[in-house]
Amino acid sequence: MMKQITISEDKLNKILLDMETLIDDVASLVDQDEIAKKRLSELQTNPSIARSEKELDQYLKKRG
Repeated sequence: MMKQITISEDKLNKILLDMETLIDDVASLVDQDEIAKKRLSELQTNPSIARSEKELDQYLKKRG
């Protein structure tokens, strides 16, 4: 049998907020992985849509 513990409402709300943040972070990571896989698939199917390192350098120079 588990012992009963008492948690203040403030601490419980903080824990719940922290859990929501962690769940959002995990969801974001999972989604990013799927986005990356989709982009790799697109690049393998149509390499002409890829950007060269030179093109990326030019873009970054324009941005400053």
